[in-house]
Amino acid sequence: MSNLNVAVIGPADFARELGKKGTVSDITLYDLKQGKDTVTFIEASKYPERLAPLFFAVSMADSAIVVIDEINAQLGECIVMLHAAGISHGYILLRNYLTAEQISPLIKGTVLESYSIVNEDMVALREQFLNDARTLQSESDGACSIPIDHFFNVKGVGTVILGYVAAGKVSKHEDLKVLPTDKTAQVRSIQKHDDDYDEAFKGDRVGLALKNVTVENLDRGDVLTSDPSIKCTSNLETTLELVPFWKSPVKEGMVLHIGHWMQFIPSRVESAPEGGKIKLSLEKPMVHLPGDKAVVMYLDGGKLRIVGSISLS
Repeated sequence: MSNLNVAVIGPADFARELGKKGTVSDITLYDLKQGKDTVTFIEASKYPERLAPLFFAVSMADSAIVVIDEINAQLGECIVMLHAAGISHGYILLRNYLTAEQISPLIKGTVLESYSIVNEDMVALREQFLNDARTLQSESDGACSIPIDHFFNVKGVGTVILGYVAAGKVSKHEDLKVLPTDKTAQVRSIQKHDDDYDEAFKGDRVGLALKNVTVENLDRGDVLTSDPSIKCTSNLETTLELVPFWKSPVKEGMVLHIGHWMQFIPSRVESAPEGGKIKLSLEKPMVHLPGDKAVVMYLDGGKLRIVGSISLS
């Protein structure tokens, strides 16, 4: 069993014809299931008024579908977000008589150049995404990392979190660190698409019932992990790779938001000498694996709020 996570970029509620509506917050999740094959569609419900939901939807995704019914600044920002996050697999659906030739200049030099153009046939799209899910190879071992996107208390059960397995395997009764806190939680039970399991693997969308932590101990973006190599970093010194469309200088004192997994953390630029090097002081520790990539955003950037990407050493 493999699960495919798909960012849906386009009109609100487009995914309701692709899957069954599930969790709703600033992102909305829709589930598609056929036998053991599952797909989770993720829409950014509160975008474009807020940038974070768009980042979360893209950050959670293995693939994307971009529904284009007009060419505007919002479309451009979504293209840049997908490119900065490195979502290299996906589909483009054109509406309102738009043609591939019209969007070609917009996606040139971005990951969307490799996306396939598809027709608005929901039956065919559902089957395509299920086929994509079948081609995924779940990892059968390795330490797990699970970013938390929702959490709540369930009467008679206790603390429950929703998230996705970003790496490795998680098992029932396993003890996991809750980073960046000093807490440790035990996995009481695992659910995937409302069914109980003893294990979950990379890419799986999971609900975990936890012991030894309360909802007061948790925050969105916290990471459950068994990986001893995972880091919590409050200061970064790295190279900033600007997106091709970003033209403004990055200056000392600017407040940039750093996005990784389900974390969206304000940071201040301590120095930004020429050559792409940058020093950042983060408002709270960022949890990451060595070498992970993060998206850099500037919320006061106007029509384009994605600056570029950095490597987390």
